[in-house]
Amino acid sequence: MKIVLTRNLFLCLLAYLCLALGLYAGAFYVTRAVVACWQLTSIPGVPPSECRAPARASFEPTVVSETQTPAAPASPEIPSPELDLPQWDGGSRINIAFFGLRGGDFRDEGCPVCTDTIILLTVDPVSKTAGMLSIPRDLWADIPGFGHSRINTAWTLGEAAKLPGGGPGLAMETVSQLIGVPVHYYVQVDFGTFVSFINLIGGIDIYVEQRMVLDPTGSGQDHFVLKPGDIRHLTGKRALAYARCRSESQGCSDGDVGRARRQQQVILAIRDKVFDPMAFPNLLAQAPALFAEFSSGVRTNLSLEDAIKLAVLARDIPLENIKQGVMDNNMALFANTALGGAPASVLRPAPDMIRVLRNEIFTADGTISPLAQGDLAALMQSEAARVRVINNTYTDGLAKRTAAFLQAKGLQVAEIGAPTGDATQTVLILYSPKLYTLKYLTELLSLTSYQIVMKPDSTSTVDIEIRLGDDWVEKLPQGH
Repeated sequence: MKIVLTRNLFLCLLAYLCLALGLYAGAFYVTRAVVACWQLTSIPGVPPSECRAPARASFEPTVVSETQTPAAPASPEIPSPELDLPQWDGGSRINIAFFGLRGGDFRDEGCPVCTDTIILLTVDPVSKTAGMLSIPRDLWADIPGFGHSRINTAWTLGEAAKLPGGGPGLAMETVSQLIGVPVHYYVQVDFGTFVSFINLIGGIDIYVEQRMVLDPTGSGQDHFVLKPGDIRHLTGKRALAYARCRSESQGCSDGDVGRARRQQQVILAIRDKVFDPMAFPNLLAQAPALFAEFSSGVRTNLSLEDAIKLAVLARDIPLENIKQGVMDNNMALFANTALGGAPASVLRPAPDMIRVLRNEIFTADGTISPLAQGDLAALMQSEAARVRVINNTYTDGLAKRTAAFLQAKGLQVAEIGAPTGDATQTVLILYSPKLYTLKYLTELLSLTSYQIVMKPDSTSTVDIEIRLGDDWVEKLPQGH
């Protein structure tokens, strides 16, 4: 009985294993009873009648353009063909798209099969590293075969048109085309399943970074206040409200960017809870309830065998080797368009900036095609980028000393500019696409993606501007 419970627990935690990159829930053994009722993906054979799930609803096809939005779901019909199960060798880098669907009734939710949460996960077995990249739901993307629309409608369109692979297939293809990496697997969880899962593991603990006033039910009867610096225990509905909040009136003034960061924070909190030795026995005892809840609330094309491989691998990846990235307002710029004949605000991607962030997360050494191979310093020098250095600190001579340091590295410092204000952090502004120089400076100055700002300007007298902050004072090597 113990073996069956342990294996059932794995099935229930499968979606969050992929999501949290570390939900290794024990010794995973294959038993006849579990395999017979495996419902998350297709496997050979006919399951017993008590294991069979009802057929999924599908939707009428709709074509999207800049002036059109997906139509409402029609009555249930024959479901789209499922995706074939890919075969993973266990040693190659694997990329998994996680989709969070709203679920619920269309009239109440507006678009129950729109993917309001999109996170692309990556795991590298060789370097024992992993990463997750959050993609904004309103990103203006080219959906293959349907033209441009918000990226969160790709799933709806794939289901509607009954394409091979249905909604998951089209959503995966759209994400792959946008980011420029293959997407091998997907995991889909609806919001209701998320709430139930958080409750069943006993809630999660979150470090609060800003004051927020949340109302999980919208009734005004269950609102609660989060204060900066607090560590709060959140149950299912409250955790969902925390992860979804983007309303300025609730204190979530950073919009979709802040929401994406909070979603990643929730992922790591789930990971911490499952790894906690004090929590695992309780999870084991609840295995039957977890299995019953998740078997109907999760879709994935991960095979049983590959899921076990991924679990074993994820166990050995330390937290510090999990990179996190969010497409912020420097990589996705606000723009106005028309959807369904009505004005709409969308986020237009900045491909060069997205490529830089992708390279940071999806490779161990920070390089990936289409960047050329070779010595980065040589590639940087071949671009002959013009650089401006500005001292936004109270440290005298910092700009001149930094310019000398950069020139010694082979960079062309064309100007030393006037201060633009006091700054605690160094910021790099990219005026033209000098990507090798950008990457070189990012490594040389130890910058993160949040310290890079893209401002295309063909009239600028320089290609890159470095605004030095207090963080650079101690980093500047001695002798400069």
